[in-house]
Amino acid sequence: MRAVVWHGKRDVRVEDVPDPTIQDPGDAVIRVTSTNICGSDLHLYEVLGAFMNPGDVLGHEAMGVVEEVGADVTAIAPGDRVVIPFQVCCGTCWMCEHGLQSQCETTQVRDQGKGATLFGYSELYGSLAGGQAEYLRVPQAQYTHVKVPDGPADDRFVYLSDVLPTAWQAVAYADPEPSGTLLVLGLGPIGDMACRIALHRGVRQVIGVDRVDARLARARSRGVTTIDLRDLDGEVGDAVRDLTGGRGADAVVDAVGMEAHGSPVIEASQKLVTALPDALGKKLMTTVGIDRLAALSAAIDAVRRGGTISLSGVYGGMATPLPMMTMFDKQVQVRMGQANVKRWVPDILPLLTDDDPLGVDDFATHRLPLAAAPEAYATFQAKEDGMVKVVLSPGDATSTAP
Repeated sequence: MRAVVWHGKRDVRVEDVPDPTIQDPGDAVIRVTSTNICGSDLHLYEVLGAFMNPGDVLGHEAMGVVEEVGADVTAIAPGDRVVIPFQVCCGTCWMCEHGLQSQCETTQVRDQGKGATLFGYSELYGSLAGGQAEYLRVPQAQYTHVKVPDGPADDRFVYLSDVLPTAWQAVAYADPEPSGTLLVLGLGPIGDMACRIALHRGVRQVIGVDRVDARLARARSRGVTTIDLRDLDGEVGDAVRDLTGGRGADAVVDAVGMEAHGSPVIEASQKLVTALPDALGKKLMTTVGIDRLAALSAAIDAVRRGGTISLSGVYGGMATPLPMMTMFDKQVQVRMGQANVKRWVPDILPLLTDDDPLGVDDFATHRLPLAAAPEAYATFQAKEDGMVKVVLSPGDATSTAP
């Protein structure tokens, strides 16, 4: 089959790889009909390359049709249309039963000290082949799936794999009151969708921050108050306080993470680490690695006293410093973590209708064939061509863009 394969920093290729097969009785194999490029895939493209191996198949946002199931899988059958959550989870352990599927005790990557196994996301999370491919093996398939109806186009459902539950959890963890203000830092796919979810849930004022024209325009068109970083004379917090009577945002979603703009020294150190041999790079990342903290620092500054910060952007620095005096003095609550996909699906699925309140049907800015993945990665990282969300179609040779 054809698949998107990692070969090095900023080097992904579409190549022939072996077809997946049933390896355990709990497996299924699906034929992928749509698969997305996620913002967190760009971390593998750049900063987290030390944990990748040449030949790794990328991708963790996929849906398709069941081709084959193992002997223990009865919940789905060949021909079923399914979305695959980005994490592998059993549904029966203590963590899964308590809505913490991203910490599944059956699939935890214990040799790395990490949570549940993730599709296509480096040896840190199990080195499991990802979904940017024509076919995908799904372990723990009895539970690691979301069955969806036939009929509507894939765009209606494919974001259940990651974007929708990640953004939903980001807003749920932020827990803004309907009469309050939610600040969203970063208007990529997760930040954009978090704004839509917050507005749908009735939050009075949603403020979105970015520096890319296309992303700001998309948010404004949905009723978001936007702040363009390029126009600021001072800090984000000052602009937010101007919009909130001097108090600050009741809650903040950081949808940026470890590669935020505005941290030149840390950016230089990250680039240095990625240039080192893998063994040394891994050691540094897991012991003294530091994230770019411009977005998190802005969140701490902009949130009101007694407010909440919700982190959905990926962070990975083991030695990242935090302004604990400020956070303690402001009585800030911080919630974070990988989204627990299956926990939020019952809340989200009823919204995926013809009325389309969250705008999923036209959420993608680019629909491309799988073969176009290398160019799409480069364009997405550069934030060019109005690219916010890319859907790849393994069986399609055509493409659409703005």
